[in-house]
Amino acid sequence: MVKMLTDTLKTIEQYKLTSPHYNELFDILSEILILREEYRHKMKNMAFPLEEKLVVTKLQGGLPLLDFASGDYDYTLAKDYFLRLLEIAESRMPGETKDFTRKVREGEIDFAEMIRNSFDPDSEEEFVTDIDEDTIDLIDLFVEESLRPALENFAAEHSEIINSCEWSEGYCPICGKAPKIGELRGEEGTRFLFCNQCGVEWEFSRIKCPFCGNEEQQSLAYFTVEGEEKYRVDVCNECKRYVKMVDSGESGESLNLDVEDIATLHLDMLAAEEGYE
Repeated sequence: MVKMLTDTLKTIEQYKLTSPHYNELFDILSEILILREEYRHKMKNMAFPLEEKLVVTKLQGGLPLLDFASGDYDYTLAKDYFLRLLEIAESRMPGETKDFTRKVREGEIDFAEMIRNSFDPDSEEEFVTDIDEDTIDLIDLFVEESLRPALENFAAEHSEIINSCEWSEGYCPICGKAPKIGELRGEEGTRFLFCNQCGVEWEFSRIKCPFCGNEEQQSLAYFTVEGEEKYRVDVCNECKRYVKMVDSGESGESLNLDVEDIATLHLDMLAAEEGYE
């Protein structure tokens, strides 16, 4: 893990040279990755109650293993990690998150409820109203990140059974979240989707929308940017949603999709301009 972290940090420094407009975000990601490694060990024994006898049944039935929208879990370590992440924001924007941090620390803002709402697409409850939009986006990222070390550990424990069940849904087999980015691998360009919440990757059909299940070729498309053929955006003209893809080609180069997600933010902007979400 330490070597992987070192390699990723080197990759980030290289991307900062080619995509300097994202340097601040890359710097924040570097700090997150270092802190994530620390909490991966701290959260090694963080438990997500799950009846092992139901694991195969749930996966074969297309159900994610964990239900954060309604499940009751111990978020003590996740909250501690979240508060440490907020220090990153405070160091860059002094005073901006100070009152919010105090409210979370003292329980005035219910951290567990923030987690549940982050998994509920219909939730309209706002915990932050007096902070600028960019900082709110950063806080949302930190809420998602707060569970990442524990979920990576959980995913590693269940990876073999997930693979054996040949999960083929368009959402994460661990938490149920939809993908934002994925990878095309090998000569055949096998498509893998990636969960930013759990760090899990799973194989998925190239001719199918992961969001609505559409398999009509005439309504599935993709676009690229000239000079950046390594990247493409797969779109569905039925549900008007998209997922970014990174082609690692035949080289089999190791990609960190957290890094690639930031390096391709301009593709998110282009997709939005074209009416995709």
